[in-house]
Amino acid sequence: MLYSSGSRSVNLTYLILEALRMSPASIPYYVSQFLTDSFPGKVIVEGDSHYFELRKYAQEELCTTQVISSVDLPPGYAACARETLVHNHVMTLWDAKKQKLRYEQKNFCFEVQWQEHTLMVLQLSWPQGYFDDCRYYWILANTQAVADDFFAAVCQWNSQVREEVLVFEGGFWQKNRDLYASIQSATLENLVLAGTLKEDIFEDAQRFFESQAMYSEYNVPWKRGLLFIGPPGNGKTHMVKALVNSLGYPCLYIKSFKTRQNSDTDNMRLAFNRVREAAPCIVVIEDLDALVDDENRSFFLNELDGFALNDGVLMIASTNHPERLDIAILERPSRFDRKYHFDAPELADRVSYLQLWNQKLKLEMQLSADDINRIAINSENFSYAYLKELLLSASMVWVQKRTPGTMATIMTEQLDKLKMQMQSQSSKADDHGEQDSSDMNGAVVENAHVKQPKAEA
Repeated sequence: MLYSSGSRSVNLTYLILEALRMSPASIPYYVSQFLTDSFPGKVIVEGDSHYFELRKYAQEELCTTQVISSVDLPPGYAACARETLVHNHVMTLWDAKKQKLRYEQKNFCFEVQWQEHTLMVLQLSWPQGYFDDCRYYWILANTQAVADDFFAAVCQWNSQVREEVLVFEGGFWQKNRDLYASIQSATLENLVLAGTLKEDIFEDAQRFFESQAMYSEYNVPWKRGLLFIGPPGNGKTHMVKALVNSLGYPCLYIKSFKTRQNSDTDNMRLAFNRVREAAPCIVVIEDLDALVDDENRSFFLNELDGFALNDGVLMIASTNHPERLDIAILERPSRFDRKYHFDAPELADRVSYLQLWNQKLKLEMQLSADDINRIAINSENFSYAYLKELLLSASMVWVQKRTPGTMATIMTEQLDKLKMQMQSQSSKADDHGEQDSSDMNGAVVENAHVKQPKAEA
Protein backbone atom coordinates (compact mmCIF):
# COMPACT_ATOMS: atom_id res chain seq x y z
CA MET A 1 0.00 0.00 0.00
CA LEU A 2 1.28 3.48 -0.84
CA TYR A 3 1.74 5.82 2.09
CA SER A 4 2.93 9.25 3.05
CA SER A 5 6.40 9.76 4.42
CA GLY A 6 5.97 13.41 5.33
CA SER A 7 5.12 15.14 8.56
CA ARG A 8 1.60 16.12 7.58
CA SER A 9 -1.69 14.21 7.55
CA VAL A 10 -2.79 12.58 4.30
CA ASN A 11 -6.54 13.19 4.32
CA LEU A 12 -7.49 12.56 0.70
CA THR A 13 -11.20 13.05 1.39
CA TYR A 14 -10.40 16.53 2.66
CA LEU A 15 -8.25 17.10 -0.41
CA ILE A 16 -11.08 16.13 -2.78
CA LEU A 17 -13.65 18.28 -1.01
CA GLU A 18 -11.38 21.30 -0.88
CA ALA A 19 -10.36 20.91 -4.51
CA LEU A 20 -13.92 20.66 -5.82
CA ARG A 21 -14.82 23.91 -4.04
CA MET A 22 -12.23 25.78 -6.06
CA SER A 23 -12.39 27.31 -9.49
CA PRO A 24 -11.56 24.78 -12.25
CA ALA A 25 -8.34 26.60 -13.08
CA SER A 26 -7.08 26.21 -9.49
CA ILE A 27 -7.87 22.52 -8.92
CA PRO A 28 -4.94 20.89 -10.81
CA TYR A 29 -2.33 23.11 -9.17
CA TYR A 30 -3.75 22.72 -5.67
CA VAL A 31 -4.00 18.91 -5.86
CA SER A 32 -0.58 18.59 -7.47
CA GLN A 33 1.01 20.64 -4.70
CA PHE A 34 -0.83 18.68 -1.99
CA LEU A 35 0.24 15.30 -3.41
CA THR A 36 3.84 16.44 -3.92
CA ASP A 37 4.06 17.53 -0.27
CA SER A 38 2.29 14.43 1.04
CA PHE A 39 4.17 11.87 -1.06
CA PRO A 40 7.68 13.30 -1.45
CA GLY A 41 9.11 9.92 -2.43
CA LYS A 42 6.78 9.52 -5.40
CA VAL A 43 6.85 10.75 -8.98
CA ILE A 44 3.61 12.35 -10.20
CA VAL A 45 2.25 12.35 -13.75
CA GLU A 46 -0.97 14.30 -14.28
CA GLY A 47 -3.27 15.43 -17.07
CA ASP A 48 -6.71 15.22 -18.65
CA SER A 49 -6.13 13.16 -21.80
CA HIS A 50 -9.29 11.39 -22.91
CA TYR A 51 -7.09 8.43 -23.88
CA PHE A 52 -6.35 7.69 -20.22
CA GLU A 53 -9.37 5.41 -19.66
CA LEU A 54 -8.18 3.38 -16.68
CA ARG A 55 -11.53 1.64 -16.17
CA LYS A 56 -11.62 0.20 -19.71
CA TYR A 57 -7.96 -0.78 -19.52
CA ALA A 58 -8.61 -2.66 -16.28
CA GLN A 59 -11.73 -4.33 -17.70
CA GLU A 60 -9.50 -6.04 -20.25
CA GLU A 61 -7.42 -7.39 -17.32
CA LEU A 62 -4.35 -5.46 -18.44
CA CYS A 63 -4.01 -4.18 -14.89
CA THR A 64 -5.89 -4.60 -11.63
CA THR A 65 -7.43 -1.80 -9.60
CA GLN A 66 -8.46 -1.71 -5.97
CA VAL A 67 -10.30 1.14 -4.33
CA ILE A 68 -8.15 2.74 -1.67
CA SER A 69 -10.27 3.27 1.42
CA SER A 70 -7.37 4.42 3.60
CA VAL A 71 -3.77 5.46 3.25
CA ASP A 72 -1.21 3.85 5.56
CA LEU A 73 1.07 6.23 7.39
CA PRO A 74 4.68 5.57 8.43
CA PRO A 75 5.31 3.65 11.69
CA GLY A 76 4.99 5.86 14.71
CA TYR A 77 3.06 8.55 12.85
CA ALA A 78 0.44 9.99 15.21
CA ALA A 79 -2.78 10.33 13.25
CA CYS A 80 -6.33 9.25 13.91
CA ALA A 81 -8.05 6.78 11.58
CA ARG A 82 -10.34 9.49 10.29
CA GLU A 83 -7.41 11.40 8.83
CA THR A 84 -6.43 8.45 6.67
CA LEU A 85 -9.85 7.58 5.22
CA VAL A 86 -10.62 8.07 1.54
CA HIS A 87 -14.21 8.47 0.32
CA ASN A 88 -14.66 7.25 -3.24
CA HIS A 89 -17.52 8.77 -5.24
CA VAL A 90 -19.32 6.21 -7.42
CA MET A 91 -22.30 6.88 -9.72
CA THR A 92 -24.89 4.16 -10.32
CA LEU A 93 -26.27 4.19 -13.86
CA TRP A 94 -28.89 2.10 -15.62
CA ASP A 95 -28.02 0.28 -18.84
CA ALA A 96 -31.41 0.05 -20.56
CA LYS A 97 -30.18 -2.13 -23.41
CA LYS A 98 -28.55 -4.76 -21.20
CA GLN A 99 -31.13 -4.29 -18.43
CA LYS A 100 -28.62 -4.06 -15.63
CA LEU A 101 -26.88 -1.61 -13.35
CA ARG A 102 -23.62 0.02 -14.37
CA TYR A 103 -21.20 1.71 -12.01
CA GLU A 104 -18.87 4.55 -12.87
CA GLN A 105 -16.25 6.00 -10.56
CA LYS A 106 -16.42 9.80 -10.65
CA ASN A 107 -14.03 10.93 -7.92
CA PHE A 108 -11.82 8.12 -6.67
CA CYS A 109 -8.44 6.90 -5.53
CA PHE A 110 -7.19 3.55 -6.85
CA GLU A 111 -4.24 1.35 -6.10
CA VAL A 112 -3.13 -0.12 -9.42
CA GLN A 113 -1.12 -3.29 -9.96
CA TRP A 114 0.50 -3.11 -13.40
CA GLN A 115 3.12 -5.64 -14.41
CA GLU A 116 5.32 -5.81 -11.28
CA HIS A 117 4.62 -2.23 -10.20
CA THR A 118 2.26 -0.66 -7.68
CA LEU A 119 0.89 2.78 -8.48
CA MET A 120 -1.76 5.10 -7.13
CA VAL A 121 -4.24 6.95 -9.37
CA LEU A 122 -6.41 9.80 -8.13
CA GLN A 123 -9.11 11.14 -10.45
CA LEU A 124 -11.43 14.13 -9.99
CA SER A 125 -14.26 15.31 -12.22
CA TRP A 126 -15.77 18.78 -12.42
CA PRO A 127 -18.08 20.64 -14.81
CA GLN A 128 -16.48 22.10 -17.92
CA GLY A 129 -18.73 24.18 -20.14
CA TYR A 130 -22.46 23.56 -20.33
CA PHE A 131 -22.56 19.84 -20.97
CA ASP A 132 -19.12 18.32 -20.39
CA ASP A 133 -17.08 17.23 -17.40
CA CYS A 134 -13.31 17.53 -17.11
CA ARG A 135 -11.73 14.30 -15.86
CA TYR A 136 -8.31 15.04 -14.40
CA TYR A 137 -5.98 12.37 -13.05
CA TRP A 138 -2.77 12.11 -11.02
CA ILE A 139 -0.57 9.01 -11.29
CA LEU A 140 1.87 8.33 -8.42
CA ALA A 141 4.72 5.88 -8.97
CA ASN A 142 8.15 5.07 -7.58
CA THR A 143 10.04 6.26 -10.65
CA GLN A 144 9.49 8.53 -13.62
CA ALA A 145 10.00 5.65 -16.03
CA VAL A 146 7.27 3.55 -14.41
CA ALA A 147 4.81 6.46 -14.38
CA ASP A 148 5.51 7.35 -18.02
CA ASP A 149 5.36 3.75 -19.24
CA PHE A 150 2.08 3.07 -17.45
CA PHE A 151 0.51 6.25 -18.78
CA ALA A 152 1.69 5.46 -22.32
CA ALA A 153 0.43 1.86 -22.13
CA VAL A 154 -3.09 2.91 -21.07
CA CYS A 155 -3.32 5.68 -23.67
CA GLN A 156 -1.94 3.55 -26.48
CA TRP A 157 -4.39 0.75 -25.78
CA ASN A 158 -7.39 3.11 -25.61
CA SER A 159 -6.41 4.94 -28.79
CA GLN A 160 -6.70 1.77 -30.87
CA VAL A 161 -9.98 0.87 -32.59
CA ARG A 162 -10.74 -2.84 -32.16
CA GLU A 163 -14.01 -4.51 -33.23
CA GLU A 164 -15.85 -1.22 -32.83
CA VAL A 165 -16.75 1.86 -34.83
CA LEU A 166 -15.51 5.21 -33.60
CA VAL A 167 -18.45 7.60 -33.85
CA PHE A 168 -18.23 11.41 -33.75
CA GLU A 169 -21.41 13.01 -32.44
CA GLY A 170 -22.17 15.68 -29.87
CA GLY A 171 -18.68 17.13 -30.19
CA PHE A 172 -16.73 14.04 -29.12
CA TRP A 173 -15.66 10.58 -30.29
CA GLN A 174 -17.12 7.46 -28.71
CA LYS A 175 -16.43 3.80 -29.41
CA ASN A 176 -19.49 1.81 -30.46
CA ARG A 177 -19.26 -1.98 -30.47
CA ASP A 178 -22.96 -2.45 -31.18
CA LEU A 179 -22.66 -0.51 -34.42
CA TYR A 180 -19.66 -2.60 -35.42
CA ALA A 181 -21.62 -5.79 -34.75
CA SER A 182 -24.62 -4.51 -36.71
CA ILE A 183 -22.63 -4.14 -39.93
CA GLN A 184 -20.99 -7.57 -39.88
CA SER A 185 -23.74 -9.13 -42.00
CA ALA A 186 -23.09 -6.71 -44.88
CA THR A 187 -20.77 -8.30 -47.44
CA LEU A 188 -19.99 -7.85 -51.10
CA GLU A 189 -21.50 -11.28 -51.76
CA ASN A 190 -24.99 -10.29 -50.58
CA LEU A 191 -24.93 -6.91 -52.35
CA VAL A 192 -26.36 -6.51 -55.85
CA LEU A 193 -25.32 -3.44 -57.86
CA ALA A 194 -25.33 -2.63 -61.55
CA GLY A 195 -22.54 -4.06 -63.70
CA THR A 196 -19.14 -4.12 -62.00
CA LEU A 197 -19.83 -1.17 -59.66
CA LYS A 198 -19.15 -2.98 -56.39
CA GLU A 199 -16.01 -4.66 -57.75
CA ASP A 200 -14.70 -1.33 -59.05
CA ILE A 201 -15.24 0.39 -55.71
CA PHE A 202 -13.65 -2.42 -53.72
CA GLU A 203 -10.61 -2.56 -56.00
CA ASP A 204 -10.25 1.21 -55.77
CA ALA A 205 -10.26 1.14 -51.96
CA GLN A 206 -8.06 -1.95 -51.67
CA ARG A 207 -5.52 -0.55 -54.12
CA PHE A 208 -5.29 2.65 -52.09
CA PHE A 209 -4.27 0.87 -48.89
CA GLU A 210 -1.81 -1.36 -50.75
CA SER A 211 -0.10 1.55 -52.53
CA GLN A 212 1.49 3.53 -49.72
CA ALA A 213 4.99 2.94 -51.12
CA MET A 214 3.95 4.12 -54.57
CA TYR A 215 2.38 7.31 -53.21
CA SER A 216 5.57 7.99 -51.27
CA GLU A 217 7.81 7.27 -54.27
CA TYR A 218 6.04 9.86 -56.40
CA ASN A 219 5.65 12.33 -53.51
CA VAL A 220 1.85 12.19 -53.67
CA PRO A 221 -0.20 12.57 -50.45
CA TRP A 222 -1.41 9.13 -49.43
CA LYS A 223 -5.10 9.97 -49.12
CA ARG A 224 -8.19 9.30 -51.17
CA GLY A 225 -11.83 10.36 -51.22
CA LEU A 226 -14.78 8.44 -52.68
CA LEU A 227 -18.20 10.05 -53.12
CA PHE A 228 -21.28 7.83 -53.49
CA ILE A 229 -24.11 9.60 -55.32
CA GLY A 230 -27.67 8.46 -55.88
CA PRO A 231 -31.25 8.37 -54.59
CA PRO A 232 -31.89 6.67 -51.24
CA GLY A 233 -32.31 2.93 -51.05
CA ASN A 234 -29.93 1.88 -53.81
CA GLY A 235 -27.06 0.34 -51.86
CA LYS A 236 -24.76 3.21 -50.81
CA THR A 237 -24.82 2.38 -47.10
CA HIS A 238 -24.56 -1.37 -47.72
CA MET A 239 -21.52 -0.75 -49.92
CA VAL A 240 -19.86 1.26 -47.14
CA LYS A 241 -20.54 -1.49 -44.61
CA ALA A 242 -19.21 -4.16 -46.95
CA LEU A 243 -16.03 -2.15 -47.53
CA VAL A 244 -15.43 -1.75 -43.80
CA ASN A 245 -15.88 -5.50 -43.29
CA SER A 246 -13.75 -6.50 -46.26
CA LEU A 247 -10.81 -4.12 -45.84
CA GLY A 248 -10.33 -4.60 -42.09
CA TYR A 249 -9.12 -1.07 -41.30
CA PRO A 250 -10.46 1.03 -38.39
CA CYS A 251 -13.73 2.79 -39.22
CA LEU A 252 -14.48 6.31 -38.01
CA TYR A 253 -18.04 7.51 -38.58
CA ILE A 254 -18.81 11.24 -38.51
CA LYS A 255 -22.53 11.69 -37.82
CA SER A 256 -22.71 15.42 -37.12
CA PHE A 257 -20.64 18.53 -36.51
CA LYS A 258 -23.46 20.33 -34.68
CA THR A 259 -23.35 20.96 -30.93
CA ARG A 260 -24.59 23.73 -28.67
CA GLN A 261 -21.32 24.32 -26.89
CA ASN A 262 -18.91 24.39 -29.85
CA SER A 263 -18.95 25.79 -33.36
CA ASP A 264 -18.93 23.52 -36.41
CA THR A 265 -15.32 24.48 -37.09
CA ASP A 266 -14.26 23.54 -33.54
CA ASN A 267 -15.88 20.15 -33.94
CA MET A 268 -14.38 19.65 -37.39
CA ARG A 269 -10.95 20.31 -35.94
CA LEU A 270 -11.55 17.77 -33.17
CA ALA A 271 -12.91 15.21 -35.61
CA PHE A 272 -10.11 15.45 -38.15
CA ASN A 273 -7.37 15.49 -35.52
CA ARG A 274 -8.62 12.11 -34.30
CA VAL A 275 -8.91 10.85 -37.88
CA ARG A 276 -5.23 11.61 -38.49
CA GLU A 277 -4.27 9.83 -35.29
CA ALA A 278 -6.17 6.69 -36.31
CA ALA A 279 -4.72 6.47 -39.85
CA PRO A 280 -4.57 4.27 -41.80
CA CYS A 281 -8.34 4.22 -41.49
CA ILE A 282 -11.69 4.56 -43.23
CA VAL A 283 -13.75 7.69 -42.53
CA VAL A 284 -17.47 7.60 -43.31
CA ILE A 285 -19.67 10.67 -43.77
CA GLU A 286 -23.27 10.01 -44.79
CA ASP A 287 -25.49 12.75 -46.20
CA LEU A 288 -22.55 15.05 -46.88
CA ASP A 289 -24.87 17.76 -48.18
CA ALA A 290 -26.54 17.96 -44.74
CA LEU A 291 -23.28 18.23 -42.78
CA VAL A 292 -21.52 20.84 -44.91
CA ASP A 293 -23.18 24.23 -45.37
CA ASP A 294 -22.26 27.76 -46.41
CA GLU A 295 -20.86 28.61 -42.96
CA ASN A 296 -18.58 25.63 -42.41
CA ARG A 297 -17.72 24.67 -46.01
CA SER A 298 -14.48 26.61 -46.21
CA PHE A 299 -13.10 25.06 -43.03
CA PHE A 300 -14.24 21.58 -44.08
CA LEU A 301 -12.45 21.88 -47.42
CA ASN A 302 -9.31 23.04 -45.66
CA GLU A 303 -9.39 19.97 -43.39
CA LEU A 304 -9.79 17.76 -46.44
CA ASP A 305 -7.11 19.36 -48.56
CA GLY A 306 -5.20 21.95 -46.53
CA PHE A 307 -1.79 22.08 -44.90
CA ALA A 308 -2.50 19.21 -42.47
CA LEU A 309 -1.55 15.79 -43.81
CA ASN A 310 -4.28 13.18 -44.09
CA ASP A 311 -1.91 10.33 -44.91
CA GLY A 312 -3.58 6.93 -44.81
CA VAL A 313 -7.12 8.32 -44.78
CA LEU A 314 -9.74 6.85 -47.10
CA MET A 315 -12.78 9.09 -46.85
CA ILE A 316 -16.10 7.74 -48.11
CA ALA A 317 -18.97 10.21 -48.29
CA SER A 318 -22.46 9.79 -49.66
CA THR A 319 -25.19 12.14 -50.80
CA ASN A 320 -28.73 11.79 -52.09
CA HIS A 321 -28.61 15.36 -53.40
CA PRO A 322 -25.43 16.20 -55.32
CA GLU A 323 -27.06 19.41 -56.52
CA ARG A 324 -26.80 20.75 -52.98
CA LEU A 325 -23.02 20.28 -52.82
CA ASP A 326 -20.60 23.05 -53.62
CA ILE A 327 -18.74 22.75 -56.89
CA ALA A 328 -15.45 22.77 -54.92
CA ILE A 329 -16.48 19.42 -53.42
CA LEU A 330 -17.93 17.87 -56.55
CA GLU A 331 -15.33 18.83 -59.13
CA ARG A 332 -11.95 19.15 -57.41
CA PRO A 333 -10.29 15.70 -57.46
CA SER A 334 -8.09 16.29 -54.41
CA ARG A 335 -11.22 16.42 -52.22
CA PHE A 336 -13.17 13.46 -53.60
CA ASP A 337 -11.15 11.75 -56.29
CA ARG A 338 -13.86 9.45 -57.61
CA LYS A 339 -17.63 9.77 -57.82
CA TYR A 340 -19.63 6.56 -58.01
CA HIS A 341 -23.29 6.70 -59.02
CA PHE A 342 -25.83 4.39 -57.39
CA ASP A 343 -28.84 4.49 -59.69
CA ALA A 344 -32.12 2.63 -59.41
CA PRO A 345 -31.69 -1.00 -60.57
CA GLU A 346 -32.38 -1.94 -64.16
CA LEU A 347 -34.37 -5.05 -65.08
CA ALA A 348 -31.35 -7.38 -65.02
CA ASP A 349 -30.30 -6.04 -61.61
CA ARG A 350 -33.79 -6.54 -60.20
CA VAL A 351 -33.77 -10.10 -61.47
CA SER A 352 -30.39 -10.76 -59.81
CA TYR A 353 -31.59 -9.25 -56.53
CA LEU A 354 -34.77 -11.34 -56.49
CA GLN A 355 -32.82 -14.49 -57.37
CA LEU A 356 -30.40 -13.90 -54.50
CA TRP A 357 -33.23 -13.52 -52.03
CA ASN A 358 -35.15 -16.45 -53.49
CA GLN A 359 -32.22 -18.77 -52.72
CA LYS A 360 -32.50 -17.91 -49.03
CA LEU A 361 -36.21 -18.72 -48.80
CA LYS A 362 -37.56 -22.06 -47.65
CA LEU A 363 -38.35 -24.43 -50.50
CA GLU A 364 -42.14 -24.07 -50.13
CA MET A 365 -41.78 -20.28 -50.35
CA GLN A 366 -39.51 -20.07 -53.37
CA LEU A 367 -40.56 -18.51 -56.66
CA SER A 368 -40.16 -20.00 -60.11
CA ALA A 369 -37.89 -18.37 -62.68
CA ASP A 370 -40.98 -17.14 -64.57
CA ASP A 371 -42.39 -15.58 -61.36
CA ILE A 372 -39.11 -13.80 -60.69
CA ASN A 373 -38.97 -12.38 -64.22
CA ARG A 374 -42.59 -11.24 -64.06
CA ILE A 375 -42.13 -9.50 -60.71
CA ALA A 376 -38.89 -7.89 -61.90
CA ILE A 377 -40.67 -6.50 -64.97
CA ASN A 378 -43.59 -5.17 -62.91
CA SER A 379 -41.31 -3.52 -60.30
CA GLU A 380 -39.90 -0.90 -62.64
CA ASN A 381 -38.57 2.18 -60.77
CA PHE A 382 -38.24 0.17 -57.54
CA SER A 383 -35.09 0.85 -55.57
CA TYR A 384 -33.27 -2.01 -53.89
CA ALA A 385 -34.84 -0.87 -50.63
CA TYR A 386 -38.34 -1.19 -52.07
CA LEU A 387 -37.49 -4.61 -53.49
CA LYS A 388 -36.37 -5.64 -50.04
CA GLU A 389 -39.61 -4.34 -48.52
CA LEU A 390 -41.56 -6.27 -51.16
CA LEU A 391 -39.82 -9.51 -50.21
CA LEU A 392 -40.11 -8.94 -46.46
CA SER A 393 -43.78 -7.97 -46.51
CA ALA A 394 -44.67 -10.89 -48.77
CA SER A 395 -42.74 -13.30 -46.53
CA MET A 396 -44.57 -12.08 -43.42
CA VAL A 397 -47.95 -12.54 -45.11
CA TRP A 398 -46.98 -16.04 -46.29
CA VAL A 399 -45.82 -17.07 -42.80
CA GLN A 400 -49.25 -16.21 -41.41
CA LYS A 401 -50.96 -18.58 -43.89
CA ARG A 402 -48.15 -21.09 -44.60
CA THR A 403 -49.73 -22.32 -47.81
CA PRO A 404 -47.22 -23.72 -50.33
CA GLY A 405 -47.49 -22.36 -53.86
CA THR A 406 -49.03 -19.03 -52.88
CA MET A 407 -45.88 -16.87 -52.60
CA ALA A 408 -46.12 -15.52 -56.17
CA THR A 409 -49.74 -14.41 -55.66
CA ILE A 410 -48.94 -12.80 -52.31
CA MET A 411 -45.95 -10.99 -53.77
CA THR A 412 -48.05 -9.63 -56.65
CA GLU A 413 -50.56 -8.25 -54.13
CA GLN A 414 -47.78 -6.63 -52.09
CA LEU A 415 -46.25 -5.25 -55.28
CA ASP A 416 -49.48 -3.43 -56.13
CA LYS A 417 -49.67 -1.97 -52.61
CA LEU A 418 -46.11 -0.67 -52.79
CA LYS A 419 -46.77 0.91 -56.19
CA MET A 420 -49.67 2.84 -54.69
CA GLN A 421 -47.46 3.83 -51.79
CA MET A 422 -44.78 5.10 -54.17
CA GLN A 423 -47.33 7.16 -56.12
CA SER A 424 -48.60 8.72 -52.90
CA GLN A 425 -45.06 9.43 -51.79
CA SER A 426 -44.19 11.06 -55.11
CA SER A 427 -47.24 13.28 -54.89
CA LYS A 428 -46.41 14.41 -51.36
CA ALA A 429 -42.79 15.05 -52.30
CA ASP A 430 -43.92 17.29 -55.15
CA ASP A 431 -46.22 19.23 -52.82
CA HIS A 432 -43.99 19.58 -49.76
CA GLY A 433 -40.41 18.99 -50.89
CA GLU A 434 -38.37 15.82 -50.46
CA GLN A 435 -37.00 14.87 -47.02
CA ASP A 436 -34.75 11.91 -46.40
CA SER A 437 -32.02 10.67 -44.09
CA SER A 438 -29.68 7.71 -43.88
CA ASP A 439 -27.56 6.16 -41.18
CA MET A 440 -24.76 3.63 -40.76
CA ASN A 441 -26.94 2.03 -38.09
CA GLY A 442 -29.06 0.56 -40.86
CA ALA A 443 -32.17 2.43 -39.77
CA VAL A 444 -34.94 3.01 -42.29
CA VAL A 445 -34.79 6.03 -44.55
CA GLU A 446 -37.65 8.42 -44.05
CA ASN A 447 -38.81 10.02 -47.27
CA ALA A 448 -41.75 12.31 -46.74
CA HIS A 449 -44.19 10.21 -44.64
CA VAL A 450 -43.26 6.78 -46.02
CA LYS A 451 -40.55 4.62 -44.50
CA GLN A 452 -38.18 3.16 -47.06
CA PRO A 453 -35.84 0.41 -45.80
CA LYS A 454 -32.13 0.29 -46.48
CA ALA A 455 -30.90 -1.63 -49.50
CA GLU A 456 -29.49 -5.01 -48.55
CA ALA A 457 -29.75 -8.41 -50.10
